[in-house]
Amino acid sequence: MSARQGIICAGNWIVDIVHEIDHWPQESDLVRIGAQEKDIGGGAANVISALAKLEIGLPLLPMGAVGADEFGQFVVTRCQERGLPTNLMVQKANVATAHTHVMSVAGQSRTFFYQGGANDILSADDFPADVLRAQNARIFYLGYLTLLAELDRITDDGSTSAAMVLSRAKAAGMTTCVDLVSIDRPDFAKIIAPSLPSIDYLILNEVELARASGRSQIASGETPKDQDLIDMAQYVLGLGVGQAVIVHCPQKALWVGSDGQILSDPVKPLSPAEVASPLGAGDCFCAGILYGLHEGWPPEKALELGHITARASLRGLTATGSVPRLNDLVGSKDRRKEDISD
Repeated sequence: MSARQGIICAGNWIVDIVHEIDHWPQESDLVRIGAQEKDIGGGAANVISALAKLEIGLPLLPMGAVGADEFGQFVVTRCQERGLPTNLMVQKANVATAHTHVMSVAGQSRTFFYQGGANDILSADDFPADVLRAQNARIFYLGYLTLLAELDRITDDGSTSAAMVLSRAKAAGMTTCVDLVSIDRPDFAKIIAPSLPSIDYLILNEVELARASGRSQIASGETPKDQDLIDMAQYVLGLGVGQAVIVHCPQKALWVGSDGQILSDPVKPLSPAEVASPLGAGDCFCAGILYGLHEGWPPEKALELGHITARASLRGLTATGSVPRLNDLVGSKDRRKEDISD
């Protein structure tokens, strides 16, 4: 274990306005909104918020961009309320802070209406090499690739700005972890490929794995076979991922290591009545994994914390609102490893 301490969470910073509706309407129909809540969301925001709520006692550093608007101030205020420094956050002029209207049906899935705003112009210039070298963090997390327009842009040499940022983080002495988002775009695999040699741990769901590998698609809701996931994960490892590909889906999680270690960890779903919203559960799974990696835990222990953190998040309407302290979490009935969702 290195003397470094802490986790940088970089990438998407979004204001989520979550609307609870009782059904999804037909086109032109009206549906009533029941509960409504607002919180920060996106890969970086959800992961660091979950870690902050776990109260793990580590330095947690946000990096990303917001606009000079009301939503931007909301992001800054939320970070401050959670004890997170904001000196590495960049404010972009003349652009909106990214925000999403989330339509959530209890016991079912959710639908996102997203405005990219400042996330779309977050660039490699916002991650100077000297700034990264000045940090003492052990882990650099970036999420979500494929939803960061400028960082995802394929340059004339076939690389991306995201690959440059991750390379800088590794050169600064940090372990790199990357998360993806389930977006259907034909260049998904091409965007991911340049970054893979600079990624130590790639954390993604089964749909994202299929798209990243460029292999057969897995329909959302379908239970994938272990061997199919292992084959795709090993293919992605072969493209450069340094340590492991970690796959989560509603039925199980898999750890496929570059050292040949393979773990399949099944889970039992919660009942629909117990699920307030699946929003951000995959990010909470990722938060549990990151803490396990930071502490040098064996894969099976890291996967368990990922499971129970995700399970706890499902009980709340927002992504991390129902995540408890780590000490309360590991002593609760949720420690039975019963559910993870994206």
